[in-house]
Amino acid sequence: MEFAPSELQQSVRAAVEKICARFGDDYWLARDRDGQFPQDFHGALAADGWLGVSIPEAYGGSGLGVTEAAIMMEAIAASGAGFSGASAVHMNIFGLNPIVVFGTDEQKRRMLPPVVAGKEKTCFAVTEPNAGLDTTRLETRAELRGDRYVINGAKIWISTAQVADKMLILARTTPLDAVRKRTAGLSLFYTSLDRRFVEVREIEKMGRKAVDSNQMFIDALEVPIEDRIGEDGRGFDYILHGMNPERILVGAEAIGLGRAALRRATSYAKDRVVFERPIGRNQAIQHPLAQCWMELEAAELMVFKAAWQYDHGIACGPAANAAKYLGAEAGFKACETAVMTHGGYGYAKEYHVERYFRESMIPRIAPVTPQLILCFIAERVLGLPRSY
Repeated sequence: MEFAPSELQQSVRAAVEKICARFGDDYWLARDRDGQFPQDFHGALAADGWLGVSIPEAYGGSGLGVTEAAIMMEAIAASGAGFSGASAVHMNIFGLNPIVVFGTDEQKRRMLPPVVAGKEKTCFAVTEPNAGLDTTRLETRAELRGDRYVINGAKIWISTAQVADKMLILARTTPLDAVRKRTAGLSLFYTSLDRRFVEVREIEKMGRKAVDSNQMFIDALEVPIEDRIGEDGRGFDYILHGMNPERILVGAEAIGLGRAALRRATSYAKDRVVFERPIGRNQAIQHPLAQCWMELEAAELMVFKAAWQYDHGIACGPAANAAKYLGAEAGFKACETAVMTHGGYGYAKEYHVERYFRESMIPRIAPVTPQLILCFIAERVLGLPRSY
């Protein structure tokens, strides 16, 4: 059993941290205020090839595993970029997995290199207003007409749709009442986000202003049949293949955010003097910070266990879900503790921890709620009856 990162993994972290060092806290505070997509940060990662960390080398990527991707995403968040930085590139890391695994060679050659090079941005269009996490009840329809599908419907909580050129979209090609099982009849497409037929409306939200979240309204969008990934009707199976990596990466990002908050809180506790002594001398300040450190460390072990399982072809559903759950909870607690350590100053934007705290809600809610993860573990690991 080996816990030390390899030389390659250490070099990944060092290289990503070097890029992130060019984008300090003031940069991310500015993006939080003006809501501009961090294009120069995205471009810097693209220029050094990091947008394709898990894409095969044959298509312009680095061909590394989810373990290295998790190291990269944790380093981004921990730099102070938080989820504003991580979410700007998150889709590149996990979202194209169905194309890598199930796409044809022609599709991989056509679809992957522009994203890896940063020439195209993409978004993941699955969630719908009336379906929530019950993906089998998606109402967006894709009807085959000759050699093209025509898509109509609506999506919600679609990140980066304001700046995306392409989208990976799941739509129903066979009505729900005409399939034997609910997961059948859904098809996956990777196609152009043609704004003549797709209206994108940004949702004002609590945090991560630099990376937009949106509603999408699709009206008669024509999609060439060659943009369908895999077989008609098997799209649900294909997106499942990318869900475990996403959970692992979200857990890693939450841990990174928590570490950024813990670092600031610890520094403040050393320097802030009240009643003629640093507040960090008080156990009421020390103990919560120490507990946060331990919880972040424990969550990271689960993240890398899940990533190791995935990279070695071992079933990782329980570990991936646990990694996301534990990472999100530990990250949230660290951010909350950082605000409380700062006292009133923690409520001020210039100290950054209030921004971290707002962003710490993202991994708790998305891409799956903590309650559904608990249900998954109860049912699939402990063998308890299904509760929903």
